[in-house]
Amino acid sequence: MRKIVLPLLASLALASPALANETRVEARGGVIWTNGTSEETYGAAIGHDFDLGETTFAGVEVSGDKIDAAGTKVAFGATGRFGVKAGTGTKLYGAGGYTTEACDLCEGQWHLGAGLEQKISGPVYVKAEYRHFFENDVVASGDALVAGVGIKF
Repeated sequence: MRKIVLPLLASLALASPALANETRVEARGGVIWTNGTSEETYGAAIGHDFDLGETTFAGVEVSGDKIDAAGTKVAFGATGRFGVKAGTGTKLYGAGGYTTEACDLCEGQWHLGAGLEQKISGPVYVKAEYRHFFENDVVASGDALVAGVGIKF
């Protein structure tokens, strides 16, 4: 099975520049801070961007991120993004969505942010993204800054 699936995935990845709409998979890591403390965070995401014209796009993403601290668990997120293509292989975007609870005594939080994505070679890209997590009845507001590397299909 791997002899069929892996070459098929590789051929799709190499063919991605010809596709108008893009599916992407990425790994990311960074820092999250709240109440004067900061912790490392890492995770992965899969998403799809839809062209809205020559210079604009919209996308959706699902993710799983983990704060590297005792008592936390993987928080799953659903995010939408809207942005502009700002040159060859460059995307600037705003993003917003919801992230599930990061610990047993937490609640999920709405988030809003912005990011920059840059193609570096073939289907490979890098990105930087800032997110603000809004305060609710149980969890204080927080901020995260992450960098990622991914591949587009």
